[in-house]
Amino acid sequence: MVKSKYFSEMGGHPDQTNLLTDRAVFTDAYAVIPRGSMRDIVTSFLPFWDETRLWVISRPLSGFSETFSQYIMEVQPGGGSDQPETDTDAEGVLFVVDGSIAISFNGKKYDLTEGGYAYLPAGLIWKLRNETDKVAKFHWIRKSYQYVDGLDKPEPIVTNAKDIEPTPMPDTDGNWTTTRFVNPADIRHDMHVTIVTLQPGAVIPFCETHVMEHGLYVLNGKAVYRLNQDWVEVEAGDYMLLRAFCPQACYAGGPDAFQYLLYKDVNRHMNLKLSKN
Repeated sequence: MVKSKYFSEMGGHPDQTNLLTDRAVFTDAYAVIPRGSMRDIVTSFLPFWDETRLWVISRPLSGFSETFSQYIMEVQPGGGSDQPETDTDAEGVLFVVDGSIAISFNGKKYDLTEGGYAYLPAGLIWKLRNETDKVAKFHWIRKSYQYVDGLDKPEPIVTNAKDIEPTPMPDTDGNWTTTRFVNPADIRHDMHVTIVTLQPGAVIPFCETHVMEHGLYVLNGKAVYRLNQDWVEVEAGDYMLLRAFCPQACYAGGPDAFQYLLYKDVNRHMNLKLSKN
């Protein structure tokens, strides 16, 4: 079973009596940011956003994951932005983990509650507000869109995970599923953001090693995750950042299902002109 509420309990400040040993790690192949590292003193702010703070949990790094950034946004009642995205080449995905936000574009307004998903193509003019009396928290994944001559940009998408039937992975009896917000055959998209769910005892049954970069935010449950040569325990609220070709596998623990929000870059040729520093 999957809990109905996604993890969203960031912030606060630990006591002076706490031990400093923690699960945070940054290696050449992967990084783990545990939920206990997402405290008040590591928040950031953005231009043109009111009553809002955020945790930056990934950013492009030369020689590491280079395609995307990911934020956990916390917007107070009445907060938000009329100019949220300042980069006209940036596409974005929003995924709500707590509360409710209202986004507006092309003359329409959409209310996103828990599980709400929005794909916002590059160049779209949009606005976001928290019109409720409760704090809203959501993930914001950003990527520079890779234009291809002869391909149109994708249209905006607004939906909710609760309205999408998860796709079972082959030969798993439904114990490993993927909630897909975008048709995988739609080649216009150069990134996918999905929800992966493994029931207790289910596994990723081989050591995946592939070109796609990953950001994995654990929404529910716990697991032992293989990252490069290490087995790492992770739980709801933890974040994993994997560079291309980092080997990965997973054993899902219990008693609840293990579930994570997954980013990956897809559907484009590899850049053959490496940047020179």
